Amino acid sequence: MEHEFFFELLVILTTSVAAVTLLHRLQLPPILGYLATGLLIGPGGLGLIHDEGAISGIAEFGVVFLLFTLGLEFSLPRMLAMRTLVFGMGSAQVLSCTAVFLLLGLLCGLAAPAAFVVAAALALSSTALVGRELNVRGELHTRYGQLAIGILLFQDLAAVLFLILIPALGAGADDDLLSSLARSLGSGLLLLVVLLALGKWVLPRLFEEVARSRSGELFALTALMVALLAAAVTQEMGLSMALGAFITGMMLGESHYRHQIDADIRPYRDLLLGIFFVSVGMLLDLSILAQAWYWILAIALAVMVINFALVVLLGRLFREALEDSARAALMLSQAGEFGFALLALALSLGLVSPSVNAVVIAAIVVTMVATPWLVRHNRTLVRLLLSHARMTTDPEHAPEEPTPTDLAGHVIICGFGRVGQSVARILVRQGIPYLAIDSDPRRVEEAKGAGEPVHYGDAAKPAFLQSLGIEHARMVLISFSDQSVALDIIATTRTLAGDLPILVRTRDDRDFESLLAAGATDVVPETFEASLTLASHTLNSLGVPAQRVDAAIQSVRDEQYALLQGFYHGKGSKVVDARGRELTMRHPVHLPPQAWAVGKMVNELALGEQRISLESLANEQGEARPLDNDTVLHPGDVMVLKGTSHDIESAEEKLLSG
Repeated sequence: MEHEFFFELLVILTTSVAAVTLLHRLQLPPILGYLATGLLIGPGGLGLIHDEGAISGIAEFGVVFLLFTLGLEFSLPRMLAMRTLVFGMGSAQVLSCTAVFLLLGLLCGLAAPAAFVVAAALALSSTALVGRELNVRGELHTRYGQLAIGILLFQDLAAVLFLILIPALGAGADDDLLSSLARSLGSGLLLLVVLLALGKWVLPRLFEEVARSRSGELFALTALMVALLAAAVTQEMGLSMALGAFITGMMLGESHYRHQIDADIRPYRDLLLGIFFVSVGMLLDLSILAQAWYWILAIALAVMVINFALVVLLGRLFREALEDSARAALMLSQAGEFGFALLALALSLGLVSPSVNAVVIAAIVVTMVATPWLVRHNRTLVRLLLSHARMTTDPEHAPEEPTPTDLAGHVIICGFGRVGQSVARILVRQGIPYLAIDSDPRRVEEAKGAGEPVHYGDAAKPAFLQSLGIEHARMVLISFSDQSVALDIIATTRTLAGDLPILVRTRDDRDFESLLAAGATDVVPETFEASLTLASHTLNSLGVPAQRVDAAIQSVRDEQYALLQGFYHGKGSKVVDARGRELTMRHPVHLPPQAWAVGKMVNELALGEQRISLESLANEQGEARPLDNDTVLHPGDVMVLKGTSHDIESAEEKLLSG
């Protein structure tokens, strides 16, 4: 039996690797690969898997970790700062969409519990998918991006309620439904209070003690234990395991260990979630899908049209600009990952039949596959769908960012890590414009939100470099040390702008000759430059006069490198050094209209008491504002804070919610 289970698990992993690799080359979502794997090797396909119960047991952990990481990304202070949008438009969207889909389910002949489950699954959009696309495109802080995020925040709360209600629906007969619902809601409320208390007073101290051990293995083990322990507690209370994991993630999301917990648990989540989607695929019957393909397409189309229409209508009722409402609606038109969790729970309780489950899951997948394309082209699609005469030009709403093709004499910085950011700050001090390119979406979001001219993309693509005006640029600087990528960028640059100077950074002299041969104008090995910098300090200490270039660098050193301290955090960045000390970082905080700090003067914030410095302040249009103590903060202002990760998160919570 053990050998059979091992063989079946090996078949799942091997087939998944092949399917996901193929779909990655085709630029399709990996979820399709996992579902296709389940279809292929399951009972409806080749029949290679027989112990479906054991595989489903492993897959449940995937749902637990999915909800746990979604909880980590939930921001309670931001929800409170956006409470009018979240609890107003967000609640209206969930209620109206659920009601419409519930009515349609009943009209199609579904039983009331099944219709409710399907309606709940189709009313919740994909937080992970929409958030990622907004991050990549740098549109998270536009008005339509804020509308989408506000609605998604309430959907996360609604998911908690649905996870409580669905087990109650499967608890017993109709005459016990009200009492069952009451017990489930009571248990859920008690659980929420207990986990809130644990998350506020116990868990941070636990992780603080574990962090002192400086053991990455122990930290990851503790994160896994906390997620599974919360899931076990909720299961013992007759609730969903995913509910406990999500609420615990919410509590830990307010601690300064959030990023490390997310980084440690994500590999386990992705692996187990892949097995979950394989198990979902094994439940799908090809014969049912083949017979009901028109139902799948009809449901997918209905979901996208209804979600789009209701969000546009609600946006207008809440007096949002038509274009912003439509763009947010297009992003939220899909169903999301919560739908899979709700349907899996309902299927295990017998609330939905396997055939209904298969059709609805397939429809959700269709909407999710279409989402990246819809987000990328949302502006064009909205302008096609809506009349130009009805488009608003209200100055309250941020304009579309222009493509910077009209710049001239600027420097293009490829890579906006520590080195790229340091060079950019010195260029700004000397009055030289620049544009930066980076492939880390989190870093791009952080820097772009602070007003830096940074773009997400591949610097080796000719069309991308042309959009940044490479023909009129003054120089290209490659600030990272990946030789293969640097060679591609050099080749593209030489094709587009033959004589443009190209400066390349490398770690040592191993790649010196190959980079020069490829067309680099100059190559700077950082090990050599470290020696030169040390020699420069020695000569200055001995009183040797410096040249004009040395004076510019020396002015930064005289300020004790204050200009270069603190960097925008990327997903691969470390927040502590080798000794476990927190590093200084920069982070932009956007002030929604109802944030606590709005209307207060800078000196009332007492940032110095929180070991935080305010590096810059800009209005909603990106124009710099004075940093005087009596400067009053306005809605839409962007504050760039500098400090440690822990101090910045505490300060941001205070600025947003008080």
